[in-house]
Formats: sequence, structure tokens, C-alpha cells
Amino acid sequence: MSALRQSFTIDYNYPIYFTSDLFKADNRLLVDSIRKTTDQEVAKLSFVIDKGVSDHHPTLVKEIAAYCQTFPSLQLAIAPLVLEGGESCKNSMDPLMEVLKMVHEGGIDRHAYVVAIGGGAILDMVGFAATIAHRSVRHIRIPTTVLSQNDSGVGVKNGINFFGKKNFLGTFAVPDMVINDVQFLTTLEARDWRAGMSEAVKVALLKDPEFYSWLEDNAAQLAKRDLDAMAYLIRRCAELHAEHISHGGDPFESGSSRPLDFGHWAAHKLEQMTNYEVRHGEAVAIGIAMDVMYSAELGNLDVTSADRIIECFEALGFDVFHPALLNEDGTQLNTELLAGLTEFREHLGGQLTIILLNDIGDPFEVHEIDTSKVESAAFKLAQKNQIHAG
Repeated sequence: MSALRQSFTIDYNYPIYFTSDLFKADNRLLVDSIRKTTDQEVAKLSFVIDKGVSDHHPTLVKEIAAYCQTFPSLQLAIAPLVLEGGESCKNSMDPLMEVLKMVHEGGIDRHAYVVAIGGGAILDMVGFAATIAHRSVRHIRIPTTVLSQNDSGVGVKNGINFFGKKNFLGTFAVPDMVINDVQFLTTLEARDWRAGMSEAVKVALLKDPEFYSWLEDNAAQLAKRDLDAMAYLIRRCAELHAEHISHGGDPFESGSSRPLDFGHWAAHKLEQMTNYEVRHGEAVAIGIAMDVMYSAELGNLDVTSADRIIECFEALGFDVFHPALLNEDGTQLNTELLAGLTEFREHLGGQLTIILLNDIGDPFEVHEIDTSKVESAAFKLAQKNQIHAG
């Protein structure tokens, strides 16, 4: 037998910008950065906006139109599409079809841009639509929540939920750029402000003990919505996230190891079990707390460090326990939660790989789970939650 083999490499490169008041006429970041990525004299743009963002920024659509009129090199190809954000936009094919219809009717081709403005869920869905239209049109992400600015919005994953499974349909696709506008954070609800910080704790625990200590020292300021502290958190978290994607050796997750999914096996299942009443960042905090306590149950992580991590989450305003972790009378681990392990393995492909901690900044992998120790970890979180509430 003989085979014809060929090989090629692609140098992926995309900037993550940090700015304020992106669509003000004197802010040239968007127009100048687009000029760097296209050889077209006029760049056609289409926008999809999270309804929650447009509700809190009622002049945004007019500002976008005025911005495009200010610069002759930009053309608003079709009126901005405003869609309901949150996990609901990923649980149905309808929003996806709305975006594809916009691409079709707006004449968005592979030299034009789909610009998504909103939280992580709508960025996921719009990015998926952009990468299946015309075998991928250019897309720009403008994250508007803490969670999307410091984590999901700066990555290369897109998708929607299907068959009742998180991100069952999706693509890996590199955005042309990501633009974080700090002004969008000022109108966030308290839950959305807080929820994104769980991913910062996650990446700090995995990669940067100094950043983790900073989070502990600044937890009170962050909980009180100090914008300067949050801006630093977002930038440092985004740096660590982007560094992992570009230098971690597996940007499109073809292997079984997923360090950045620390705490996510339980988090994804908890979201589903609560019909997404528990938001992603809240679920991640609980999932990390579970795996931290489980690491301590195994004897790898010392109890003092485990307690320190739990206290950091609580200082940031998180609950580290949810009743759905246990059965109705609270005497056993909820067996439905354990189904999350199977779904997590299926989502990863290959063997089950769970990230745990030897110490802050020292993660390790396991490929099987002792369910009795997981149950013990859940009981201890329940106890800590009662003490904290009391």
C-alpha cells in the first residue's frame, strides 16, 4: 500500500484589545484594527447584540450605526440583530438560524465580519453560526461580562447545547479579534459581576499562585465592585487563558487533558440539573470547590489550603454548595451528578481526565473517581455552607 501525504501549518494570530467606550467617534480601535485584517477598501459588518446588553445600553444600536457612518471604510451591511442572551440562546436552534438568516440577507461573505456583542453564551452561539456559514466568515467578539472578558470570550471555542448536552455542537475557530470594553461591566447585575470571577480563581489555582494571593488580598474590593481591581483581574486572567491556548500544546483540544476544565465536570451537570438557574460561573465555583475538597479527601491537597480556597470563594460572594449535589433528603450524593462524569468523558473524547490539586499552582490528573470520596467532599461543602450561612 502507498499513501499520498501532505502537510501544512497555519500561523493563528489574533489580538485581545482592552478599551473603553468602543463606539465613541473618537475611539478608532475598531476601525483601525479591522483595516489591519482585511484588504477590502470597505469592510462589511453585521452585528448580533445580546438583548440584556441593549436593554442596559439603549443607545448602543444608534451608536453602532453612527460609528459606521463616521468611517467610510466601514459599512453596516444589515440592521443589528438583537437576541435574547444567556444559556437559552444555546438551548434551541432558533437563535442560530436567526444569525444564519442575517448572514444570508446581509450578504456577509468570507471577507465580511459578524460582530457578536454580549455574554459568553451568545458569543458561543454567534461564533458557531459564523464558522458554519460559507465554511467560516470572519467574526469579532466583544464580550460584555466578566466571565466572557476574562475566559470564554478570549478563547477559540464556539457551540450550542444539543441532545441535552452542553456544547454538543460546536467548532474551534479563531476570532479575528477580541475587544474588551470595560464600560459594559458597569451595568452588570451583581450575579454576573460575581460569576465571572470563578474562572479567575480557576486559572490562578492552576497556573499562578501569585495571582491567586492577589485574589485573596483583593476579594473584598472585588466583591464591592471596584472597577480598577476588576480590570486587573480580567486582564491577568485573559493573559493566562490566552497563554495556555497558544503555548499549552493543544489549542483545539485533540487530547484527553483539559486543564482549563478544572471543576467543570460537576459544573456542567449542575447547570443542567438546575435547568440553568445556576449560572455557569456560579456552577464553576461549586465544581472547583468539589474538586478541591475531593483533592483533600484523597490526601493530595492539605486541608489548610483547601479551606483557604473555600474561604476565598466565600469572600468573593460565592456559595460553594447547592442542594442538587445531594439527594432530596441530603443523605447521599445525587446519582444524577455522577452522570456528569460520563458526559464529560464523552465531551472530551478518549479517557476520563479530571484535574485535581496537589497544591495551589500544582495541578495533576486522575483518570478515575472514587465516588465515596466525592460524596464525602459534597457533605463537607454542605457543612461549610451551613457554617458560612450561620
